[in-house]
Order: sequence, then C-alpha cells, then structure tokens
Amino acid sequence: MTTGDNLYSRLVAWMKIILPLTALGLLSTLFLLSRKVDPSDSIPFAQIDLTQRASDQGATNPTFTGVTLGGDRIRFQAQAVRPDPEDRDQLKAEDVSSRIRLARGGVVTVTSLQGSLDQRRQIAVLGGDVEIETSSGYKMRTSLLETRFDTLRVESRGAVTGSGPPGDLTAGRLLLTSAKGDGAAQLLFTDGVKLIYRPPEPEE
Repeated sequence: MTTGDNLYSRLVAWMKIILPLTALGLLSTLFLLSRKVDPSDSIPFAQIDLTQRASDQGATNPTFTGVTLGGDRIRFQAQAVRPDPEDRDQLKAEDVSSRIRLARGGVVTVTSLQGSLDQRRQIAVLGGDVEIETSSGYKMRTSLLETRFDTLRVESRGAVTGSGPPGDLTAGRLLLTSAKGDGAAQLLFTDGVKLIYRPPEPEE
C-alpha cells in the first residue's frame, strides 16, 4: 500500500503542474489564431469627418434678417451655408427660403434649391427651380432670381411662368420694386408678356 500511495501522490503532484501548463498553452494558441483587432481602424473615418467640417467652415440652418431703406423686412434662411473658398465675401447656400414682409402690407415668399450671398454688395442670387409666391395670389417659377437686402428689388434673370388672379401668364422678366413717390411695392412683368385670361367663377 505504501508504494501505491507514493505513486498516486507523485501522479497527483505532476498533474497539478502539467494541467495548468496545458491550459496556458491552449489559451496562447487561441490568441495566436484569432484575428488581430486594431482598435484604431475606425479612427481615420472620424478624422476625415472632422477635417471635412473644419475645411467647410459652414453653418447649418442659419437665418439672416434685415430691413430695407423703405421698411420692408427680409428674412433669408437656408439648410446649409458655407463660404466660397475663392471669395470670402461670397456665401454658398442650399435649400434656400426667403420671406419679404412688405412695409405697405403683403408678403412675398421665395424658395430655391441653391443660392449665393454677396455680403459686400448685399445681394442674394437664387437658382435651381426658383418659386415665387405672393400673398396677392401670384405663383411664379424661374431659373434665376436676384434679391437685394438694402432696398426692395427682386428681379428674375430669365423668363418666368406661372399664374395670378388674372390667369396663366409667361414673361421674359419679373421685377418687384418700390414705386417712385409713395414707395408702395410694384410687381411688374415685362419683355413679352403672354396672359391667358381666366374669368372668376360665378358665386353661387
């Protein structure tokens, strides 16, 4: 019994050494075979985004407001605005909406897909499917429109099409400006005006 006990004791002692070493070997093998994960893999994306934002130097959902010399209130809003890298006085805008509250009453709303603002000359040029709507019932579309901020002057740089209280009309040019004398706003259509008259529907 003594010899058997000694053999059993020595076997248990060796197993206490061999089994932990075998476990360590297996764990090491697992780490070596597993795919190496680099925690810095996602950093370049964040760096690119930060670099882009730093270079853009833009603003999201900015609003510009002003009052013309005649007292007309102008509000200019865009989804995004960023400076022109070639001219710091120029700002590039996307998804633009402009609202002019006339001093003598009435509202003019202008929307466009894009635009540019000249801060020095106080002029905004709107382009890309420009829509003009007045509280007097006119709804017009054009490709390019110029708006001033220091005085009431909204002028198309091309033909306009749309409708108004008289009917459907097209014109080579649209101009919203202040009349001489009393300063009231005037909406003028020039350069080949075509009107399809629609008589008002009789009241029941």
